Amino acid sequence: MAEAHQAVGFQFTVRPDGVDLKLSQEVIKNIYLSGVTAWKKRAIQFKNGVLAGVYPASPSSWLIVVIAMMSSLYIRIDPSLGMIEAIKENLPHRSEKIAILFATGLWLFFIYLLRYTLKALLSNHGWIFESHGKMSTSTRVWLSLVKMFSGRRPLLYSFQASLPRLPVPSVDDTIQRYLESVRPLLNSDQYNQMEMLANDFKDSKAARLQRYLILKSWWGTNYVSDWWEEYIYLRGRGPIMVNSNFYIMDLLYMTPTHRQAARAGNVVHAMLQYRRKLERGEHAPLRALGTVPMCSTQMERIFNTTRIPGIETDIVQHLTDRKHLVVYHKGRFFQVWLYTGGRHLLPCELETQFQRILNDTSEPQPGELKLAALTAGNRVPWARARIKYFGQGGNKVSLDTIESAAFFLTLDDERQGYDPANTKSLDSYAKSLLHGKCYNRWFDKSFTLISYPNGKMGVNAEHSWADAPIVGHMWEYVLATDCFHLGYTEEGHCKGDVNKGLPHPSRLQWKIPKECQEVIETSYLSAKQIADDVDFHGLLFHEFGKGLIKKCRSSPDAFIQLALQLAQFRDQGLFCLTYESSMTRMFRDGRTETVRSCTSEAVAFVRAMEDNAQRLALFRKAADKHQNMYRLAMTGSGIDRHLFCLYIVSKYLGIDSPFLKKVLSEPWKLSTSQTPQQQLNLVDINKFPKYVGAGGGFGPVADDGYGVSYIIVGENLITFHISSKFSSPDTDSFRFGQHICNAMLDIQTVYRANVM
Repeated sequence: MAEAHQAVGFQFTVRPDGVDLKLSQEVIKNIYLSGVTAWKKRAIQFKNGVLAGVYPASPSSWLIVVIAMMSSLYIRIDPSLGMIEAIKENLPHRSEKIAILFATGLWLFFIYLLRYTLKALLSNHGWIFESHGKMSTSTRVWLSLVKMFSGRRPLLYSFQASLPRLPVPSVDDTIQRYLESVRPLLNSDQYNQMEMLANDFKDSKAARLQRYLILKSWWGTNYVSDWWEEYIYLRGRGPIMVNSNFYIMDLLYMTPTHRQAARAGNVVHAMLQYRRKLERGEHAPLRALGTVPMCSTQMERIFNTTRIPGIETDIVQHLTDRKHLVVYHKGRFFQVWLYTGGRHLLPCELETQFQRILNDTSEPQPGELKLAALTAGNRVPWARARIKYFGQGGNKVSLDTIESAAFFLTLDDERQGYDPANTKSLDSYAKSLLHGKCYNRWFDKSFTLISYPNGKMGVNAEHSWADAPIVGHMWEYVLATDCFHLGYTEEGHCKGDVNKGLPHPSRLQWKIPKECQEVIETSYLSAKQIADDVDFHGLLFHEFGKGLIKKCRSSPDAFIQLALQLAQFRDQGLFCLTYESSMTRMFRDGRTETVRSCTSEAVAFVRAMEDNAQRLALFRKAADKHQNMYRLAMTGSGIDRHLFCLYIVSKYLGIDSPFLKKVLSEPWKLSTSQTPQQQLNLVDINKFPKYVGAGGGFGPVADDGYGVSYIIVGENLITFHISSKFSSPDTDSFRFGQHICNAMLDIQTVYRANVM
């Protein structure tokens, strides 16, 4: 094997007069530099771990407390109120040692006091319910206190110990809000039946199940997240391609270079920089209003993470500090080392490695071309094939190389990206990122980076380990670093001097028997059927954006959600259960909650739009209702995660609940999500309006429904990613996009008519 030859760092021969040992100075130098880098990294991680562990205090504050305590003893002042003397009577130590121990204990006490004070402050969410654009005096005071107790220069994980736990809502509140959410979707008989089921559950079984949830909330850091990951994602036995994975696009209008290998080199190098800061905890924590910290737990598994298939359930395998990635190109898998001499490969060196792969004309080995289709099909056949055909020998070594890689890179061979002259360019781009050819993405990796021949890039992300804002945070850093810090030469190559002595990328070796090739083909055909059924439409809404919506004194999210309700009604002639994702990261280990956007107020507004009566007043009422529901979801008072956890407890206890079964079986025919932009504010999009991302999207949730992801880009652009299924006679993604566009314009007209 090629890597076996590259691994040889010294040679020796046995002679009658002894061993003749020849050492390679270059390899010894690289070993030395790698060791120095590893120890530096450990030292930095240890230092930052200490800084985060004692935050909001600092190690230097310990020295100040000790000096103050020792000084007080010399001037015969006892700040311990006699405690040091009492300890001295029982412990035969000098006063100085006891004073240092007492000072350390006092210092730790103040750390926990500051930490729990900050946690108490962060448990107050009254600020989030205030009117948009207004801030009360009490909120200003509260924000000042949060800033005061937050310390200076926090690291990524500094606030983790100070974040409050996700509260368990009361059963009465959850059931009341649930019944309120389904009221506009049911007729009188259906609603009465649901109300009876809900009341029976509340009176007979709910209290017992609730007690277990409260106990879990006391014991664990989050009563939802671990069950959500396991039962919603990892225990699903169907394909994760389209059904679970999501995608994120490149810059919409700009392509920094049209050289595929060069763009991949810069982007991969930027990712390595991001990973280094992530491992050291040096990224700034994300904070709402620039003050209120968000949980950073999900970020720990961005790199070196793979979803491993199992017969009954999958697991998420996260490793540390892996120094290679795996590249797929035209049916071949290559291993590329990311470090040399204790440092990252430079962008120009990565470009050289990727260009070598692009220039490689070798053929795929038998069964290698569509091997990754195993990750696109059903999970059980993949799990069984993994055990039977990849559990030992060379196949195991090659599979371990993929699953332990920092991430997966595909050098694609088809041009993609937004083309104003091609109305379907975004549609094709989205489908390529979401499923590709069904065998040229490793769907189990935390993310697959995709590079196109025209220089465009994109990401396909596995969903179980984290949510879209986490990948979006990394992607914003990478794009900004690529365009504004690394840059390219005039010819479009990466900057820097190329080290031509780098060892070539090595091919992964496979021996795939006919029986396994048949499993691969079955998985491929299953995945292809799903991919061919995805109907995608990308809509760029240029008529107005966040700027005009704010002038209408409305939340942009509420405005768009009501437009989606209007579009849904015009498209289908009825209302449906609507899912909007909201984050709960103001709590420790928080992930998401559901906002049920189809409210009675939204229905009243949509009907008013059709019969032209009291439209503006009803819109504002519906928008206020939506904002309130979104805020409730963010602050731990949502409906669906609570009911989901009650259902899990009922299954553990063997308690049958017709109400919970009914709730958990309801289809989300309209599933929506907003992808956040400008989380890092590394690019001034007012100054550089062409450097905006196109956002990302996901596949349809229901067979006869729509999936809609929308991104508010600056002040004058909103992008929509709309998905549905060709097999449904009732849906059409392009048609729904036109309804969205018309609904947005019609709501704008309501405001204009009112002003005039």
